[in-house]
Amino acid sequence: MTENQNIEWKKHWRDEYIKWICGFANAHGGKLIIGVNDGGVATGISNVHKLLEDIPNKVRDILGIIVDVNLKTDTDIEYLEIVVEPYPYPVSYKGQYHYRSGSTKQELKGAALDKFLLQKQGKRWDGVPVPNISIKDLDNNTFELFRKKATKSGRLSEEVLGESNELLIENLRLKDGDYLKRAAVLLFHPDPEKYVTGAYIKIGFFRTDDDLLYQDEIHGNLLEQVDRTLDLLLTKYMRANISYEEMTRIEKYPFPRSALREALLNAVVHKDYSNGVPIQISVYDDKVIFWNDGQLPEGWTIEKLKQKHPSNPYNPDIANAFFRAGLIEAWGRGIQKITSECQIVGLPVPEYRYDFSGFFLEFNVSNHNVPEETSVKTSVKTSVKTSVKTSVKILEVIKSNDQITIPELAEIIDVTTRSIERNIKNLQQEGKLVRIGPDKGGHWKIIEGKL
Repeated sequence: MTENQNIEWKKHWRDEYIKWICGFANAHGGKLIIGVNDGGVATGISNVHKLLEDIPNKVRDILGIIVDVNLKTDTDIEYLEIVVEPYPYPVSYKGQYHYRSGSTKQELKGAALDKFLLQKQGKRWDGVPVPNISIKDLDNNTFELFRKKATKSGRLSEEVLGESNELLIENLRLKDGDYLKRAAVLLFHPDPEKYVTGAYIKIGFFRTDDDLLYQDEIHGNLLEQVDRTLDLLLTKYMRANISYEEMTRIEKYPFPRSALREALLNAVVHKDYSNGVPIQISVYDDKVIFWNDGQLPEGWTIEKLKQKHPSNPYNPDIANAFFRAGLIEAWGRGIQKITSECQIVGLPVPEYRYDFSGFFLEFNVSNHNVPEETSVKTSVKTSVKTSVKTSVKILEVIKSNDQITIPELAEIIDVTTRSIERNIKNLQQEGKLVRIGPDKGGHWKIIEGKL
């Protein structure tokens, strides 16, 4: 045996070890071994048979749960194994809530305790009802902004979008009984920071890590923050290289606009708003770093995150509203989309880091050319060039994800679905691309010999 997240050794029994049992019950369960030293060697206990009776009774009386206490032997040395199952509801030790994390026991307090209690109740932070706020307190202009975006996305019917603000909130499931949820406040209130500390975004331009040249703060509700932050990034914080092809003006940014947008949306949707710290974007000449006070799902690592993004966002009510407004395409594809966008233009795959302080996403530049972000097409020649580039982009995206759909291709490449369909048809006629299987469940195959 070795000590780990699910096993703890104790040489002697003390009643305070019921806290460790509480921690196991609130986490993923585990075993508390009594009569084994820190080196994993069984030393035995003298009153083992009395403890066999006392421990289950004390745990039941103090924690209100049942544990199995088993007598074990190792070369005639007797010790106890206390088996603790994970419990679906919060378990309290005399009003305290303990939690097993790694190989340590922690007492949960403040925001961490709130988060734990909500999780045990099957709720998320953004779904908690807020008293003393009504529909009248929300911002009408933001509702109109949402309707405009949702109309363009087509994910809500005209009938729903034509209803009152109150009915729209109900359709978005942003009410809990008679109360608005926290998500409704963050999305539609003119000043959400009145109720949620740190619900804003900071951007800074750095010459070096300790040399900040200038900075901005973006306040307001989340729908406004996304648009204003992206606009500020591209107009103030990033320098576009401008060139011309015949009568066409071409602006090239160091990073793809759509990848930056996706990184920003991910930060907003997955941020832990309970901790009161704003999202921070650090811009350098050669890199951009997005940081948010978020957490990886239980049991996830950065490597697993690169392979498959969690389908369940940290703030599901906020994510649902963003999806309906067309701001995000589908849950669980954010990192995949960012990676594809960077690969298309020859940029390095962004770096992802996670530590106790939060989650980092870092873009870095390379010597490769970056895509056209803004262009005015004024000639047949330019249109032909754009068409060729679109087909190349389609093949590059499919190389990284052969199960991608046409709407997802359209969003990544930033063209219409009709353009994607036309280019795919041409690629199929040229024998460069084939479809294997049905639209749902099938995949694309690139014919390398034809490229």
